Amino acid sequence: MKIGVIREEKVPADRRVPLVPEQCKLLKEQYPLLEVVVQSSNIRCFTDDEYKNSGIQIVDDVSDCDVLMGVKEVPKDKLIPGKTYFFFSHTIKKQPYNRDLLREVLKRNIRLIDYEVLTDKKGLRLIGFGHFAGLVGAYNGLLTWGKKNDLYDLKPAHDCYDLKEMKGEVKKVTIPAVRIAVTGNGRVANGAIEILQEAGVKRMEVVDFLKGEKTDGPVYVQLEPGDYNKHKEGKEFDLMHFFKHPGEYENNFKRFIPHTDILISAAYWDPDAPVLFENDDMKQDDFRIKVIADITCDIQGSIPSTIRACTIDEPNYDYDPWSEEEKPPFSDEKLVTVMAVDNLPSELPVDASREFGEQLIKGVLPHLIGSDEDDVIERATIAKDGKLTKYFEYLRDYVM
Repeated sequence: MKIGVIREEKVPADRRVPLVPEQCKLLKEQYPLLEVVVQSSNIRCFTDDEYKNSGIQIVDDVSDCDVLMGVKEVPKDKLIPGKTYFFFSHTIKKQPYNRDLLREVLKRNIRLIDYEVLTDKKGLRLIGFGHFAGLVGAYNGLLTWGKKNDLYDLKPAHDCYDLKEMKGEVKKVTIPAVRIAVTGNGRVANGAIEILQEAGVKRMEVVDFLKGEKTDGPVYVQLEPGDYNKHKEGKEFDLMHFFKHPGEYENNFKRFIPHTDILISAAYWDPDAPVLFENDDMKQDDFRIKVIADITCDIQGSIPSTIRACTIDEPNYDYDPWSEEEKPPFSDEKLVTVMAVDNLPSELPVDASREFGEQLIKGVLPHLIGSDEDDVIERATIAKDGKLTKYFEYLRDYVM
């Protein structure tokens, strides 16, 4: 098998890689019959020379590779017919902006394997950048609060050399007595909480958070799905039932709105599940939230103010719920300031890529190179031989 690490060509540029130089070298040592090459790039966080120094061949043409691995979506005109691709396609929720990409994948008889749906036998994800999305997302949320209220300045995450420096930066400032709600309990939420704790934000239980009592310093509450969703018929919340039948549940987040200053959205959202709140809720006098760090960045998804994705260089905009329009960031204290960057791990590309590559080597590549007895690769294959696989038949109307 010949694997090619492809250059990232989506705009704006993404500097992450699926495999760092030393990991490519390790793979060749572990699998003597495996060949690994890297497509030349001047934007990734590891230079061509760093790969060369690890004994990895740099090429311009990857058309002779069996498997092509990237990170973000591959532009339609760059797709090579008949190849096996690994990347985050952002199509499994029927995202309108990538409909044509999946159509092109089918047209070119490409086997598309999406990192997002690589799972073990229990259905748990094997790989992702979620941890770093949470780390950077929460950091950006605190940075946004400081700028909005002219309280303190934090160095942008992408100007930090690594995670260690970013954690050091957040310890330098004094966070006021704000109240922060974090949704989710997975890798993204855990990364967000890691940064909040570094910043000296204290954990508070749900029952105490809802009391709304004044605190001496900043506090956060971690909300699991059962805290912000409830069954429409009043039945006891069942997590697995919620995952399988999200349409049978309704919103239960509104009770947190009067007690929250910063919302950090770090939970996976199913389009059939309830939204966190509606635009009309944002017009009410008790809507206290002034900063929303939407790490999940589902456009027009669970949060009505997430109307577009921001960029790393311009990570914020203000949202006016009365006009339902975007306004310049930090233009009016009455408006909600949104941070919705869809490639947050790119702000710490070296650390994020190294962690991702470790997961790839440990949890995925043995199934790709070996027999895949547990169907890990098969379950994550969206398209093959010009057709959707049985696991993704629900996308048929999406690509028609």
